[in-house]
Amino acid sequence: MASAGLILLVAGGLAVSQIEPGERGVAPIDSTSSYEIGGVVVDAAGKDADAARMAGWREAQRKGWRMLYARVHGVPVESAPRLPDGTLDSIVAGIVVEEEQISAHRYLARLGVLFDRGRTGALLGVGGQIRRSAPMLTIPVLWSGGAAQSFELRTQWQQAWARFRTGGSPIDYVRPVGTGVDPLLLNVAQTRRPGRAWWRMLLDQYGASDVLVPEMSIKRAFPGGPVTATFIARHGPDGTVIDRFMLQADSSAAIPKMLDDAVRRIDAAYADALRSGGLMPDDMLVEDPVDPADLETAGDDDAVVAADGTRVNSFNLQVDTPDAASLVRSEQALRAVPGMRSVSTPSLAIGGVSVIRVSFQGDAAGLSIALAARGYRAEETGDNSFRLRSALPPAAPSAPPPSVPPLPAQPTP
Repeated sequence: MASAGLILLVAGGLAVSQIEPGERGVAPIDSTSSYEIGGVVVDAAGKDADAARMAGWREAQRKGWRMLYARVHGVPVESAPRLPDGTLDSIVAGIVVEEEQISAHRYLARLGVLFDRGRTGALLGVGGQIRRSAPMLTIPVLWSGGAAQSFELRTQWQQAWARFRTGGSPIDYVRPVGTGVDPLLLNVAQTRRPGRAWWRMLLDQYGASDVLVPEMSIKRAFPGGPVTATFIARHGPDGTVIDRFMLQADSSAAIPKMLDDAVRRIDAAYADALRSGGLMPDDMLVEDPVDPADLETAGDDDAVVAADGTRVNSFNLQVDTPDAASLVRSEQALRAVPGMRSVSTPSLAIGGVSVIRVSFQGDAAGLSIALAARGYRAEETGDNSFRLRSALPPAAPSAPPPSVPPLPAQPTP
């Protein structure tokens, strides 16, 4: 009988038809604790439909294990060892139904098998040393009818990336949900922006080091009919093309499967680029680090000691940022301060007060003096934290109004 760990996960077009217009946000599937093998074709029979389905799932477990072993060790599937059904029941975390056809005594399906990473790793004979990319902020872009969308509305392309299981991929995808400020910050115009200053802020905001922009352009022959889509895998702020290909679907109902195939193919292209060294982050996206030739580690994490004995400390500066241009101006002004080693913005609040983190070669008093020379007044708000304000010159006192002579006395009648 089936194990209690078997879970039926229906993916694809069923969820798409339930989307209401105007909804935003698709929570990505957390697949870091499982291996996934997809495209397992099974053909099983039984005394009734349920028995045939269970027999098909058993067959999928056996085939999936051998396919996983072959992929990890780079050997043919035929040479992979077999495991008893009891052992497979203990390591299989779920069954993903990609396609299935059920009759009274027969079960035809294309399935995916999820294996628990912790339990399966020992049987596979693999350890935890797997090369992973830097965290990559992922912005799926859909072109349809001449218009482009990213997170403005919930799209099938965004859904395909949200349900993609990244546990077996060497790419560390950072997949935004698409709610809150995501549609404002991660729009299509941002993916075409070459300036590195704004990209640095976004990457810091989402905890990433680089950006990936998988694009899809869809063309429909007629409503509900055949669909042709062009896919482009882009990397970095300059939109470097990693791969480009076309796929077709016979009808609108086949679009989810086509998109899932496209996501897997784009992931494979990014993985190949990573292995060949073509997926390295842009140096301009990362703040210039302190030169290791000039610095040596001190006793704490927030300070280092320069070769001349001067300590390099980190400070948090609260700065008014009514718009994006003011943030860029503040960062540029701080980088020009003598003794400044690095400038980053871990907390952004357009229209409010943002926090800029700096590394300065000197103490708090020296930073205050250096900022004052640049026209800023630093008000201490805590340990290594300052409120930064513009030190405007005081207005000149206005001249007193001229004295008005008294009116002459009127004669008494």
